[in-house]
Amino acid sequence: MKTKQGQQIDWLLIGIALLSAFLNIFNIWNDENGNAYYTAAVTSMLQSFHNFFYASFDPAGFVTVDKPPVVFWIQTLFAYVFGVHGWSVILPQALAGVGSVLLIYHLVKPSFGGTAARLASLVMACTPIAVAVSRTNNIDSMLVFTLLVATWMLFKGIRKEKPAWVLGAFAVIGVGFNMKMLQAYMVVPAFILFTLLAFKSGWKKKWAILAAATVVMAGVSVSWALAVDSIPASKRPYIGSSQTNSVLELAFGYNGVSRLTGMNRGGMGGGARGGEMPNMPPMQQHGNNTVNRQQTQQDGNNTANRQQMQQNGNNMPGGFGPNGHGRQGQGGGGMFGTGQPGPLRLFQTELSGQTSWLLPFVAFASVGLLVGIRRREPLTAKQKETLFWLAWLFPMMVFFSIAGFFHHYYLIMLAPAIAALAGAGWVELWNQYRNKEGWKMWLLPSGILATTAFELIVLQPFQEQIGVGWSIGIGAAGLGLALALFLAANKPKLSSIAALTAMAGMLVMLVAPLYWAATPLLYGGNSMLPQAGPSQQGFGAGPGMGGGPNFGANTQSPDQQGYGQKEGMGDGANSGTQSESPDQQGAGPRQGMGGGPNSRVNTKLLEYVTKHNTGEKYLFATTNASSAAPYIIKTGKAVMAMNGWASDQILTVEKIKEIVKNKEVKYFLIPSGSGGFEGRGGNSEVMDWIRKNSTEVPEAEWKSSSSQSDQGGPMGRDGEMALYKIKKQN
Repeated sequence: MKTKQGQQIDWLLIGIALLSAFLNIFNIWNDENGNAYYTAAVTSMLQSFHNFFYASFDPAGFVTVDKPPVVFWIQTLFAYVFGVHGWSVILPQALAGVGSVLLIYHLVKPSFGGTAARLASLVMACTPIAVAVSRTNNIDSMLVFTLLVATWMLFKGIRKEKPAWVLGAFAVIGVGFNMKMLQAYMVVPAFILFTLLAFKSGWKKKWAILAAATVVMAGVSVSWALAVDSIPASKRPYIGSSQTNSVLELAFGYNGVSRLTGMNRGGMGGGARGGEMPNMPPMQQHGNNTVNRQQTQQDGNNTANRQQMQQNGNNMPGGFGPNGHGRQGQGGGGMFGTGQPGPLRLFQTELSGQTSWLLPFVAFASVGLLVGIRRREPLTAKQKETLFWLAWLFPMMVFFSIAGFFHHYYLIMLAPAIAALAGAGWVELWNQYRNKEGWKMWLLPSGILATTAFELIVLQPFQEQIGVGWSIGIGAAGLGLALALFLAANKPKLSSIAALTAMAGMLVMLVAPLYWAATPLLYGGNSMLPQAGPSQQGFGAGPGMGGGPNFGANTQSPDQQGYGQKEGMGDGANSGTQSESPDQQGAGPRQGMGGGPNSRVNTKLLEYVTKHNTGEKYLFATTNASSAAPYIIKTGKAVMAMNGWASDQILTVEKIKEIVKNKEVKYFLIPSGSGGFEGRGGNSEVMDWIRKNSTEVPEAEWKSSSSQSDQGGPMGRDGEMALYKIKKQN
């Protein structure tokens, strides 16, 4: 079948796109709130342009979320059309994931052909972490799609010799900066290299184009930040997770250098927001984390003492802790279960199942693609694009090998380059094999053999969960096909069989990644910390999104397991303060797609503060955004997160006095006694002032019965949460 323009419809591409759509979209309607922290922001952004522009977390515009607004603008538009639901804020990312699959096809096809493009798009569709992220309202799927749009513009500008398209490509990277800040710049080395190699002009013009492109990218990047930072702090929300109420400081500090160093804010293993906060006694850090007695009894963990948990090396999912215990007893290492830093980090059990399956094949493919380079001969289009994708891939591999602070789902950044190199590389290696090009003909069977061996290594730790059949089947098929190619190499009569064998070898290498990609559908996903694979199975209970065994096996976040566990918002408003944002919490268990750790509402508390509201701006104030989010989503009304996500220095005693004097808030849900985590700096004084100038509301009037029963009530680290009513101020 052909289109009106005479172009044949690529039915295989349509099938791949449908596969991607199924993996990304099926059952997302079972996710009630998605990542509740971000969904609360969308709820707030729908209420006014002021909230929309700043990406305000709460309807009153008290504090922003910890990321720039562009993705949330898109989610808000979807929520405006479809209403605020978990699926409506997830859908843009799911569609972006499908869009990335289609873009990979169109990027690879012009130089490498249709077969390479189809295989590249199939690899992208089957990348486990890409699927896991696309099924959430986290930012990364949309960011990757945006960077691929920029790549399409760059390639078009190079082919048509149009500098304007190159400038536009760098401008789109600037848009990506306004999605997730410096993470968007990870592709800049590839863009610079490709412009220098491929743009047909003199060196002076090339450097002039790059200079102009850099200015454009920088201008677009900082446009929103400069606009916000130029507005007086009293007329805008506090910039969430910044230390100086500045977007630029947030971009280059907490969302910048800290991602590499894992320092700045301190943390377990030196990770930013990853654990203990600086300038606080260890037992006060991460306080306000409510204790879940059920989980405590099941695990036998001392939830009140995180330090002891770390020393004992309890099995915290995702290897959360210095001893790295997690993942069914595997050595988790590093922060958040991301393995031990080093050159082989991406091949360790903690990370290998997310994007690394085809890295051995990519290595062989890169050799085949670049082996024809000659010193005095111009590079071909294939060689230039190969170098582009390697310049995309290699710096990111280096970053993730040494970085002190990242999560599994950041690895989606590797997916486009792996997909493009694998698809293009297979075609090149097949041609070299078919044409019997000396030693190069052995690259294809060797690549299949090496990749099969690596995949068996990845599968080995999970045999107890998934059975040995996967390893036996994949190992036998991969080994058999590789040997068949070795044996058929010099037998012309077997050439037709060899073609089928080579394609079968590529497909066999995708079996395990496809299964890993399907695990969020099979067992349930994690809206706050997306991760693929059966690594968490068996850690707990709770229905997964797909109705099967909870893939994450535990419906609590890392801050809800083992130590300082939160209770969920149905249990006395879930007063637990997490030390990491949804973009920062320890790599951990699946949430069962239920909206994250704080997705429930204490209806009795909500009824009480609503009934007794006499015109105050806020229903109540609480310690953090994690506790406030579900109330904002449910009611659309303002709940003050006094410490932002966890520990922002927003309030002083003078400021809280002014807020109370202006009758903006009357009720405070905070720890009942001093000594718990109350933020840094003056926030402890703020809490003391609130207690001294308030009366405690009897628990029977606001605490639901469920919060007093099996889950032990709303506990801070040093005592229960209490609801305080401010005394009348003179």
